[in-house]
Amino acid sequence: MAIRFNKANAKVIKSDFACQRDNLTIRGTEYRPKGNCLPIAVVCHGFMAFQDTVRQYAVALAEMGYVSYCFDFCGGCVIKGKSDGRTTEMSVLTEVKDLEAVIQYARGREYSNPKEVLLMGCSQGGFVSAIAASRLNSIISKLVLFYPALCIPDDARAGKMIFAKFDPDNIPDMIRCGPMKLGKCYVRDVIGMDAYQEIQDFSGDVLCPWHRGQNREYGIFKTCV
Repeated sequence: MAIRFNKANAKVIKSDFACQRDNLTIRGTEYRPKGNCLPIAVVCHGFMAFQDTVRQYAVALAEMGYVSYCFDFCGGCVIKGKSDGRTTEMSVLTEVKDLEAVIQYARGREYSNPKEVLLMGCSQGGFVSAIAASRLNSIISKLVLFYPALCIPDDARAGKMIFAKFDPDNIPDMIRCGPMKLGKCYVRDVIGMDAYQEIQDFSGDVLCPWHRGQNREYGIFKTCV
């Protein structure tokens, strides 16, 4: 998969942005290079994280000529999250809705190209990005996944999700997962899900970067699909 690169657009303007999902405000950062009809990139953080953990990807994509966005999922952050929402009301599917709202916002900017959209995500954000890409196949052109957490539905059925343990046949109203409190919806929304069926409808280019074991050497790329 070829990722667009345009050195002429290397000067990047950083600004805050906000959009709505239901009655919640999603807050994030836009990185905009010079030019018009810019391709769009939206970068999603992982479970318990926040937008600054993926900021370097958004900046790099902007330097390549994309108008790029990173944001805090509603209820998806343990610390430093700026978006509305409670952690007990967050799930993979609510994060898909958040991402869809950001995509709609980005496609509506007068300087963006709504026909060229790249999604990038890490861990749970990668799973969320893959689901959104499948659902919005006609408008998403590229997908970049860093260690996508496709295991989440299987973990829910096993009653073990990272630090959380519970009875999958009797899901409690509140689940303690390390420093984060999760609600029943986090498990309920995925426990019957087939992860691969959810993402199978995306027909664009997919890139899955990975690293070689303990030497932590990044930069090896596997092109999928």
